[in-house]
Amino acid sequence: MPTPTSADTGSSGLPELIRTIAALREHCPWMGALTHESLVEYLIEEAYEVVESIEAGAVDDELRGELGDVLLQVVLHARLAEERGSFDFDAVARSITAKMVRRNQHVFKADGSLQESFPASVEEIIVKWDAAKRAEKPEREDPFEGIPPHLPALAAAQKSLDRAVRAGLEVDAQGALAAVGLPVIPASEEALGELLLAVVAGAREQGLDAERALRSAVRTFQTNQAQPS
Repeated sequence: MPTPTSADTGSSGLPELIRTIAALREHCPWMGALTHESLVEYLIEEAYEVVESIEAGAVDDELRGELGDVLLQVVLHARLAEERGSFDFDAVARSITAKMVRRNQHVFKADGSLQESFPASVEEIIVKWDAAKRAEKPEREDPFEGIPPHLPALAAAQKSLDRAVRAGLEVDAQGALAAVGLPVIPASEEALGELLLAVVAGAREQGLDAERALRSAVRTFQTNQAQPS
């Protein structure tokens, strides 16, 4: 039997969750001692567990549980902010809603109502999205600004390359491969994964830290691309 939804029951689980967390913060010594800083490790862990569930093809019940664990982290951080008089969960929700409307001008008008027509291609959407982001922060000239410094090196490399291409900077992947004597990139993710694992294995045998090496290369790439030609 399928699990009843809020539409079926006429209720919303979010207010109840918010009340539950407020009660736990007041009456549970362990929960009451939590801080933004102490929650960081749990936020990262729960996010990775969602990724693992998705990539493993988890059934809906498992994925729902993992998403609930991530939502718990958001509610907790919002509750901590509310207790010091800064903002609450409603402000978080309103802020991200306004941001989605503002950045998706291909779907929404400024007042949040729908546009009369919508773009036909992903490329057009990306152009409009980037234009909206630039309008928010016209002073931002560095295309790599805002990339979290603590991203894993591979994720940082992927995002940096994406930002460079979208900013119209030249990225010569084949030339870079030839310069370091590496083979052509495989056509499948499975083969690519094997190549990356082999590179890490070779680095390990030589006493090199692949994560640190790639992180350094990403920083160099960002610095070189940001410099005027």
